[in-house]
Amino acid sequence: MSVTIAKWTLEEYHRMIEAGILDDRRVELLCGEIVEMPPEGEPHAFGSNETFKYLLKLLDGLADVRSAKPVTLPNQSEPEPGLAIVQDLGREYRDHHPYPENIFWLIEYSNSSLSKDLEIKRKIYAEVGIPEYWVVNLKKLELIIFRDPQNGDYSSEVTRSTGTIAPLAFPDLSILVERILNG
Repeated sequence: MSVTIAKWTLEEYHRMIEAGILDDRRVELLCGEIVEMPPEGEPHAFGSNETFKYLLKLLDGLADVRSAKPVTLPNQSEPEPGLAIVQDLGREYRDHHPYPENIFWLIEYSNSSLSKDLEIKRKIYAEVGIPEYWVVNLKKLELIIFRDPQNGDYSSEVTRSTGTIAPLAFPDLSILVERILNG
């Protein structure tokens, strides 16, 4: 006997949200599947919040920094990355979440979700052309930087625990890796 998994479209997922069906659940849509999101532990909540404040100051006037908000992707996905650094389109986001063309880069803080973030989400983001994706591995306190999406995956992967990093969208910007890792 084979098992068939019901896939959901973005439209169906949005209707479930509007109807309140998912109100008591922490979920995201990944390639048409509704996936539970683990609760945030203290290191995750602290790190992502401190990085949010740091990047908000650093990117003032250059980009909008969104914390734990959905992004809408054409591969039937609506993940909620820890941080999304996006074009500042102001009121336009009242009508839609950021699309791939609005996204400079995404950051996930990962502990219990590390395999999902490094495997599933990495490929989802690369498939739609998100230019840069950072994963903070809270277990090892390291930053994994994925760049250059090609053929459904990133062709460049670098791991850092110290130093600075310049995001592709803002090459003159110098971001302290330690601030991303330790808040």
